[in-house]
Amino acid sequence: MIGFQKDDLKQKLIQGKTVYGTCITTNAPRWQNLVADSGLDFVFLDTEHIAIDRADLSRMCLGYQAKGLTPIVRIRRPDPYRASQAIDDGAIGVIAPYLENPAQIKELIGATKYRPLKGEKLESILSGKTGPSPELREYLDRFNHGNLCIANIESIPAVERLDELLSIEGLDAVFIGPHDLSINMGIPEQYDHPDFIAMVKTIVQKARKHTLGVGIHFSLEPQRQIDWIKEGVNIVIHSSDMALFSQRLREDISKIKSTSGEGNDSSGTGESVTI
Repeated sequence: MIGFQKDDLKQKLIQGKTVYGTCITTNAPRWQNLVADSGLDFVFLDTEHIAIDRADLSRMCLGYQAKGLTPIVRIRRPDPYRASQAIDDGAIGVIAPYLENPAQIKELIGATKYRPLKGEKLESILSGKTGPSPELREYLDRFNHGNLCIANIESIPAVERLDELLSIEGLDAVFIGPHDLSINMGIPEQYDHPDFIAMVKTIVQKARKHTLGVGIHFSLEPQRQIDWIKEGVNIVIHSSDMALFSQRLREDISKIKSTSGEGNDSSGTGESVTI
């Protein structure tokens, strides 16, 4: 897409727009063309649960950038060095999983908004003890222009500290991990459970109160995304290439078997892949 700017997604969020994406797990060469024709704003590349090496990740990030889509990468663990690597590889947004305390978020912000600064000087700036010189501030802003720092909120301890976590300057958005959150709550994959719904509503409301973007990732039917948009979600992370392929293949094979007189022995629910 001609005219793609690194801060396109960030500007849409600042303007209050809803943005749309999906999780991509394959690096097949022609896949980027197919995804680019789907009306998306970003792609979610998950290195926490999917085996993607750095070389493949970089090709995917740069390829999707070339198609006008913002690559958002979830790193394997809350590690500022992995966050910096992801941006070096072509990510524009970085998500760290299972964030539960302010120190983790500050480290992520340092890695995404203050690159290439490290060590004691970065720690001093992040703690508020010192500030960068005007020249350094200008350089860091230019060097990290458009980068998005996103927190994965997926546990009760994180929700209990949510106001503190969301108040940290430099955080751009929150992604809710429904699978891990439901497990942490002791109600695995019960996404219609009243307690789960209440918990997600709390996260959404507090994120919007802090003027942050907020999204939730589901590989289930689109209606769930529509319902959560009505509750304030403005980052739609719908399904994944694996889940969509599995769901459509199951549906098609069932229809073919039915037409040919064979029974449908599929016991799948449509939620074939949990990320």
